Amino acid sequence: MVFDQARITVKSGDGGDGAVHFRREKFVARGGPDGGDGGRGGDVILVVDPKLNTLLTFANRRKFSAEPGGRGGKNDMRGASAEPLLIHVPAGTVVRDPQSDLVLGDLTEAGQTLVVARGGRGGRGNARFASSRNQVPHVAEKGAPGDELLLQLELKLIADVGIVGVPNAGKSTFLASVTAAKPKIASYPFTTLQPNLGVAQLDSLGAQTLVLADIPGLIEGAHKGVGLGYDFLRHVQRTRVLIHLLDGQSTNPVADYGQINAELTLFDEDLSKKPQVVAVTKLDLPDVQARWPEIEADLKARGVKVVAISAATGQGVRELLFAASQRLADAPPPPTFDDIPVYRPAFDLNDFTITREEDGAYRVSGKKIERAARMTYWEFEEAVERFQKILEVLGVRRGLEEAGIRAGDTVRIGEYELEWSD
Repeated sequence: MVFDQARITVKSGDGGDGAVHFRREKFVARGGPDGGDGGRGGDVILVVDPKLNTLLTFANRRKFSAEPGGRGGKNDMRGASAEPLLIHVPAGTVVRDPQSDLVLGDLTEAGQTLVVARGGRGGRGNARFASSRNQVPHVAEKGAPGDELLLQLELKLIADVGIVGVPNAGKSTFLASVTAAKPKIASYPFTTLQPNLGVAQLDSLGAQTLVLADIPGLIEGAHKGVGLGYDFLRHVQRTRVLIHLLDGQSTNPVADYGQINAELTLFDEDLSKKPQVVAVTKLDLPDVQARWPEIEADLKARGVKVVAISAATGQGVRELLFAASQRLADAPPPPTFDDIPVYRPAFDLNDFTITREEDGAYRVSGKKIERAARMTYWEFEEAVERFQKILEVLGVRRGLEEAGIRAGDTVRIGEYELEWSD
């Protein structure tokens, strides 16, 4: 099983509730309000862990929740803010909103972080509602609920050079011959079921290296997910240069060359623009040696510069690596991701909808109005009056009246059920 994709649900911590409390001291007949604010809920943060190289940690755990903030106390004591929840991911993780396919972050370096959900703010205590006209407010706020969202995680290998080609083109054999990688090698298609990484040294001191990624073989229709194509094409996006290997024993290596480039273009047009170094493999075999001049001429006629190599004997391999290194030096620098913004779900806080349910009740749905309902202390009359003002400000009262609501009708907002009165 290839652990390069995962879908998880994250929830930031709810804010702590504000407190309703009044000073009670000896010889003080009327102590003022001193209910403190609640603490902020914990954020959810993705952080790159250099020790990880797959998304295997998410195979058995898909839900992550941060801790809520602490409740406010007496004497204006603020509740404790919760610690952030850190979720460790490997370098090369791309974070998406699966509903909109929007890229929320691209995590490429050790220690890099992405805040995907901010904790809810703490509710205000009754000390914050005191005024000259209301010196004993019996009102406070519950903490704001945290954000809950679904995230799609995709792992893309981080390599300088990607090795592409049809199945059985000799990519794994080539990688094994130039690096210390030990990919599975056999003479049947799709021997490689997941990408392999290797580091090739170009000099004796190891000062000049290339990080190579063996991308599993592509077949016609890979951009649509045929075979294993879609999973693996994503890894090619990260590389800056491609080594395109053609199977010297293929029925038509020139057609294979066109097919692979077509699949790259159909998946992502930018992939076909990456610099390529093209090589025909298995030159140690007599039949390939006999066909090589014809293959070279056919590709040259199409404007493609090609070399022949044998990973088994090492013929032409070093020259191919140096050619790829030169193309890498000339390639544009990789993009940097220094400033990754906090992800904010796309919604209009003031939007709401009103629908009738089967039993005749009115259902009011909307991000802001549901948050306000959750933050209300329904046991305090002043808090209920404040919520009614929110209905006015957001236009919910007017919307319900236009929908034909009458005194005694039931209104549901989130998990709360209210009775409408004029």
